[in-house]
Amino acid sequence: MTRKDIDYGPVQTTEELGRLVRAHRKQRGLTLETVSGLGNLSVRFLSEFERGKETAEIGKVLKALRTLGLEVIVRPRGQAAPLTRPDDKGGSTS
Repeated sequence: MTRKDIDYGPVQTTEELGRLVRAHRKQRGLTLETVSGLGNLSVRFLSEFERGKETAEIGKVLKALRTLGLEVIVRPRGQAAPLTRPDDKGGSTS
């Protein structure tokens, strides 16, 4: 079985985010049940989130992303993501 490269990057819709998260979870070999246990989130919530439910609770979405080792970066459209965070030592983004 070959691993499909995941196209991490800007997301515009809940469906795109859900597909990306599902691909990441599956690439790591995790089931919904496993992620549910690790993140103390219901399988139903995770399934709906991966299917792009628009009304998914943001706190739970962020918890699911953290559980899977993912993060959200907010930036103006069209700008490249910074290499370091402003509070990181050894670099400045200004």
